[in-house]
Amino acid sequence: MNIAIILAGGVGKRMGLHIPKQFVRVNGKPILVYTLEAFEQSPLIDAIEVVCVDGWQNTVKTVKTLGQKYKITKLNWIVTGGNTGQESIRNGVYNLKETVSSTDNIIIHDGVRPLINKDVLEDVIIKCDKYGNAVTSMPYYEQIFIKDKENPNITNKYIPRENLRKVSTPQAYKYDRLYTKYKEAFSKKIGISNSSYTNTMMTDLGVTLHFASGSDKNLKLTTQENLETFKAYLYSKRK
Repeated sequence: MNIAIILAGGVGKRMGLHIPKQFVRVNGKPILVYTLEAFEQSPLIDAIEVVCVDGWQNTVKTVKTLGQKYKITKLNWIVTGGNTGQESIRNGVYNLKETVSSTDNIIIHDGVRPLINKDVLEDVIIKCDKYGNAVTSMPYYEQIFIKDKENPNITNKYIPRENLRKVSTPQAYKYDRLYTKYKEAFSKKIGISNSSYTNTMMTDLGVTLHFASGSDKNLKLTTQENLETFKAYLYSKRK
């Protein structure tokens, strides 16, 4: 089975909004629903779990009960998120312990990445089946320079961009490895800082990751500018 964990635990501080960004309505529909629709429409996805910021569980339940309106039928679990992104993912992973098989693929995806491409989703599942994990990635085209240790306003070192990959979600992992590594990470306090994610945690714990295909369209909506870009995309699609 292929089970998607959709993370909807953010609070939207960088957007300066009074509600979590995943629940902002665009053309009358919450951003989270756009994301859920992409997974709902994929024949490869068998079930969906949403990890939700505390206090908004009923809003997600409404999405589930309005199945006819939004056509979301695969949403089987709604889990309360934690204080950090890693705690939220952990909660979602642990919640599936008595439900899924150890060999099932768990696809982790940000709820505020609504423009997930079906080919990207398919490739991350194929790679996970083959290697046991897969992370969506793209070449990195910008120049990266390293700040001087003594003076952060100057530099004389850079990282060749051909050595870099830009990684995002979706990411996929076999359930047994995912569950075991989250247990280990929180026990040893490795890879669970505020900036950590499943992929960085895995590498901190010595796991080799495998790249899957990505897409420039797979935008994460974290700022007002990102939101306007998303609206523009929807407008052009309607046209």
